[in-house]
Amino acid sequence: MNRCYLTLGALVFSICVCGEVRITADVVYGHKDGMALTYDVLTPENANGAGVLNMISGAWYSIWRAPRQRIRSMQPLLDAGYTVFAVHHGSAPRFNVVEAVSDVRAAARHIVTRAAEYQVDANRLGVTGASAGGHLSLMLALNPEGKDEQPSGRRRWLGPQYESAANTAAPLAAVVAYFPPVDMTAFMSQDERSPQLKITESEAEAISPVKYVTEDDPPVLLIHGDVDRVVPIEQSEILVKAMSQTNINYDLIVMEGAGHGFRGEQGAEARVAMVAWFDKHLSPTQIE
Repeated sequence: MNRCYLTLGALVFSICVCGEVRITADVVYGHKDGMALTYDVLTPENANGAGVLNMISGAWYSIWRAPRQRIRSMQPLLDAGYTVFAVHHGSAPRFNVVEAVSDVRAAARHIVTRAAEYQVDANRLGVTGASAGGHLSLMLALNPEGKDEQPSGRRRWLGPQYESAANTAAPLAAVVAYFPPVDMTAFMSQDERSPQLKITESEAEAISPVKYVTEDDPPVLLIHGDVDRVVPIEQSEILVKAMSQTNINYDLIVMEGAGHGFRGEQGAEARVAMVAWFDKHLSPTQIE
């Protein structure tokens, strides 16, 4: 029987032990427009010293759920011993995609500065996400030192307790991105139903992962359905083309007949591939 105990910690986050997973909830990595920006930490009993940042984002909406409700979706990583960081960003429709990139970059830096507290090796951090989360994952992996711009009249306030994280390098050691947008110029929109995509062409280019492919990028695994009509597989293919001109360790797994998301055996196959990628590239011997 799973039992859950809740205690308050430092007036900043709560700690919960649910079954064999220890949850540190609502860790604040900054504030914006008076709102806290947070991530949750899920630590398995058999923690292996490596961590994976999971981008909580769909269409750049970052929906809050009780952390214990996320255990099931993150179970493959937890079972493999990875400490999982569920990262939330300023959500659409209030905040746009440019701000989402800036937010998750701040989260990554905060996690790196606190890695020892979570008993995680800062050099053994990976990142994953699907769709918009895949886009954010790639931006973190391929452009970790990017310029953080906020729209006029709107700014993130880190505060003195977060200042040390602001200037911290946060290179990641591996990335797994599911059906990610990589050229954001193809997704700009003036539709009032998609305010998060009402950005300029220059802004779109600045947050396009395909623009940041270099020789020193970490290993990249892409998983994409070949009949995806939301984010066409051509998005992953153009990133593969760019990476093929370098010595980056990369792979593209094509899910035949799959659309925007995987079910059943294909979902299981994707999860196995994700864990295997992190096992290969986040191992202590690989990092050394």
